[in-house]
Amino acid sequence: MKHQLNIQVGFVKKHDVPIGAHRWITLVSPDDQDGTELLLETNEHPAAKEYQEKLFAVGIPVTMFGVTDIHKEYKQLIEKGVQFTLKPTHMGELTIAVFDDTCGNLIQIIQK
Repeated sequence: MKHQLNIQVGFVKKHDVPIGAHRWITLVSPDDQDGTELLLETNEHPAAKEYQEKLFAVGIPVTMFGVTDIHKEYKQLIEKGVQFTLKPTHMGELTIAVFDDTCGNLIQIIQK
């Protein structure tokens, strides 16, 4: 994820540790900085890059986040410039939306 998207989605950086040519970066919710951390990984390995590209090509999100009010989140993200590939859509008991993280991944948000 690019730093701009981190700001748009609302994550804050918790760890940023240089490791040779790479960095170990984790993000957290600003509301629970001791809670679950999201680790950002490189995709330099050919298998990882191919996997990412194939998932994106067929529209499969790489991860999903639960939200309380998907329409509110959608509106806030749109206002920040996030591009959605699927607007909030009711599917059975769930409502989902999917956006492009600008780094070759699709991210899904879901509301029960």
